[in-house]
Amino acid sequence: MPVLFVGHGSPMNAIEDNQFSRQWKEMGKTLPNPKAILCISAHWETRGTFVTAMEKPKTIHDFGGFPQELFNVQYPAPGSPRLAKETKDTVRSIDVGLDQQWGLDHGAWSVIRPMFPNADIPVVQMSLDYMKGPQYHYELARQLHDLRNKGILILASGNMVHNLSMVAWDKIKDPEYGFEWALEANEKMKKFIETGDHKSLINYTSQGKAFNLAIPSPDHYLPLLYALALKGEKDPVTFWNDKAVMGSLTMTSLTIG
Repeated sequence: MPVLFVGHGSPMNAIEDNQFSRQWKEMGKTLPNPKAILCISAHWETRGTFVTAMEKPKTIHDFGGFPQELFNVQYPAPGSPRLAKETKDTVRSIDVGLDQQWGLDHGAWSVIRPMFPNADIPVVQMSLDYMKGPQYHYELARQLHDLRNKGILILASGNMVHNLSMVAWDKIKDPEYGFEWALEANEKMKKFIETGDHKSLINYTSQGKAFNLAIPSPDHYLPLLYALALKGEKDPVTFWNDKAVMGSLTMTSLTIG
């Protein structure tokens, strides 16, 4: 299976018909049909690493200040205790916990729902251990590679550039606007990805001011490292939804394989 990193942006993308949601729908039509989906979302941070292991994960509306229409959205995809256990067994470096409480947060369902609207593909989420650094997450993700060969779609959801404190609210209706530092960081990240320089991406805090502004906290950035760690030597990388929005976010997404 291919591996996806999806820039998910605003939760409103889940219900709006825009260039990003249309591309998510198209991606669902072109991907091989997965047996199940393992999603690493920016919005589930834990102490330790966990996977959802319930039969019926709930739809989590982990945001505020949005229209009721968005809170009404449900995505009743089944879970997969079997995939959760398989993921736990695949990761040998740590003890992955089996979680019965979380569900599917908007980092997962907002992009998976347009891709697979029938909600008939099992979805399991894996959490981000907020106590650990980028090298840890990259090495953890490498252990998931065998799941690709078993028909599991590994989907990482975040944003390469994500600084909500610097959003240009006066540009909110401008579909394509990015501050110079946001565009600089995004282009540099893409170049590192294209050249296979994962080390520089892991050491993102050493890449200068543009990176520091683009990644004020690691939550939305770390899912990118999960996707890149799963890249095989001959896997091509394709960029899509490569746009900046509201000044300080980029929707840049990529397909590996």
